[in-house]
Amino acid sequence: MKKYIVLFVALVAQQMFSHTPPPNFRGYLDRFDDCDACGCSASGGGMGFSSMLNQNFVGVRYFYQSYTSQDGIFNDSPYIDENFNTVQLWARIPVFKNFQISALVPYHSHNRALTTGYQAIDGLGDITVLGLYTIYQTQKDSARYSHTLQAGGGVKMPTGEYHTANNGSVNPSFQVGTGSWDYLLAAEYVVKHNKLGLNAMVNYSIKTENDDEYQFGNQFNYASTLFYVIEQPKYTLVPQLGLAGESYAANKQFGEELPDTEGDILFGKAGIEAGYKGFSAGINAMLPINQNLVGGRVEANYRWSINLNYSL
Repeated sequence: MKKYIVLFVALVAQQMFSHTPPPNFRGYLDRFDDCDACGCSASGGGMGFSSMLNQNFVGVRYFYQSYTSQDGIFNDSPYIDENFNTVQLWARIPVFKNFQISALVPYHSHNRALTTGYQAIDGLGDITVLGLYTIYQTQKDSARYSHTLQAGGGVKMPTGEYHTANNGSVNPSFQVGTGSWDYLLAAEYVVKHNKLGLNAMVNYSIKTENDDEYQFGNQFNYASTLFYVIEQPKYTLVPQLGLAGESYAANKQFGEELPDTEGDILFGKAGIEAGYKGFSAGINAMLPINQNLVGGRVEANYRWSINLNYSL
């Protein structure tokens, strides 16, 4: 067990303090969801708000995102690598019957090598709090299919620092916060038949203007994940496979839309969660299938995440 903890710490440390990803980790992922690409660098909504294994939990999640962006406004401007790192405290806590609170507290550490020199930013991101109400849940244990439908809303608070200069001509999401109060609508549906299940999630972020009169575009995230529950006497495994997508409206400055700041992307994703007693751990990888970000000036390469939770 100790060697896996050491491996986890080493991987996170390498990502946090290096501007290059581990040379062989992508191949490792091939064997087995905040920062978002355009409009939101703080919520992590594209990576999801829940665990497939734990209904209610507290935990820590790390996710890494790799981008290649054009450093300039001209067609022959050079491309650079951008690395987005986030360590996130997250939780899903029951408040009363049929109502839960999800909370995300991120810490970001981003870096990129511009033509003018190396740039790095880090700090507390924007905290998100989301309330979800269970609209419908199958009550009979003998039912052939079980269904759960939840919906709700929340707020993303401007606890992360925003710098106008970082919008620049590269990736406008190179921020630790948006500087704005944003509002979320979310819904989640789970259907299960025996050990096979499907999780479908959507959330929509309504962005507002910050004090610097900059407004990130509204954002729509969606995901559909097929999972299978493997129960053993001492542990549980839940392999997962699915799709996830994000769509962004154009950013605005001084009330005017900025050209080539909208975008959309579709990911394929795979992962697995393992549970032992009250603890669970998970790893997920996301690779783009189709994308059009910031007028083609930003390209998402891949994302991966790892988490450790304790069931409530």
